[in-house]
Amino acid sequence: MPRTAASTLASPAPRAAGSDRLRTSASVVLRCVLEHGPVARSTVARLTGLSPASVTEHCARLAGLGLIRESAAPRRSNGVGRPHVPLDLDDTGFVVCGVHVAVPYTTVALLDLRGRVVARRELKHERTDPGRVLARAAEGLAELLAAAPGRRPLGVGVAVGGWVDRATGSVVEHELLGWREVPVRELLGARTGLPVHVDGHARALVNGERLFGRARGSASVLHLFVGNVVDAAFATHDEVHHGPRSAAGAIAHLPVPGGTEPCPCGRTGCLQVELSERTLCRRARAAGVTGSAGPMDVVAAAAAGDATARRLLVERAGTTGRAAGLLLDVLNPETVVVTEVGVIHFEDCLAALREAAGKGRAAVVLPTSFPDSVLAVAGGSVALDVLFRDPLSASPEAI
Repeated sequence: MPRTAASTLASPAPRAAGSDRLRTSASVVLRCVLEHGPVARSTVARLTGLSPASVTEHCARLAGLGLIRESAAPRRSNGVGRPHVPLDLDDTGFVVCGVHVAVPYTTVALLDLRGRVVARRELKHERTDPGRVLARAAEGLAELLAAAPGRRPLGVGVAVGGWVDRATGSVVEHELLGWREVPVRELLGARTGLPVHVDGHARALVNGERLFGRARGSASVLHLFVGNVVDAAFATHDEVHHGPRSAAGAIAHLPVPGGTEPCPCGRTGCLQVELSERTLCRRARAAGVTGSAGPMDVVAAAAAGDATARRLLVERAGTTGRAAGLLLDVLNPETVVVTEVGVIHFEDCLAALREAAGKGRAAVVLPTSFPDSVLAVAGGSVALDVLFRDPLSASPEAI
């Protein structure tokens, strides 16, 4: 995957104050076009508070980069005057590459600028050493790009569970994979020739929700991710809280009242071991739910009428709701988004989640906006967040 200055999303570099203002205004304009397009320049100016001249200048820059385009059909205002030529996102040329590293497999994907999945593959782990996992991810992305002629990659977004340091692009610790201080940005960048941006998957999905999901426009968003890894992320006014060395959101060892699962930390009933997909599948097998090798097997059994599988999923959703309630008490977000397999597929699981989280709280509790593509969107959203925060970096030569 060759890297060219005209088609890549570069890593941020120190800039002068005037340059920062220019980039911030460009970001505001691009977000407005994403949310309201096709939209006239005059409407962009009204919605953003920027001057018409500034909007025209930024639109010209963004169009020159290939990020927006004029819509085909001009619109006339009240039938008089010059027709308005609306602007829309150009989702036909560029893609971002997304990588999500889970415990059993890696998802690689291409996403357009609207966060829609263009192509994806799941690569089952033969072994989990980071060099091999990331090499296979690079190979998978190269194959997807080769099958998508005309799509130019802007960069790679990587989402991983565990403790991920966004600033250094490294996985500090992932207990289940056995990863420690893995320089993901460096390793994957060397193999792809593209800029690589790395973050934790709960934070990545907060960014996906605020850009493309039902949490768009919410003043504060809490995301709770429940898979083999259980973690959380919190954003206010489009800013995700990372904390020192991006350690925020580590909730794996929150105690679950009445929990019985032994945790590697030496305690019993920690949130991650109680809710992990491995625990769900083991409990399902022990209860006689046949073929429960993975969480989707339990979902399939529940959908086919297996009452035990359905009960296990509802119980898991209730425990997830109690964890969400604890976080609600501390953070008081406007919107809570939960990625959990039962909540995604069954209304009674969502109802159990909401009941356990607390009816009296003001927060809106929602399942993920990306039920069929959540892992692919997680990876791609890391890169798309960078793009929408600093669109001019999509082409340093054009600035």
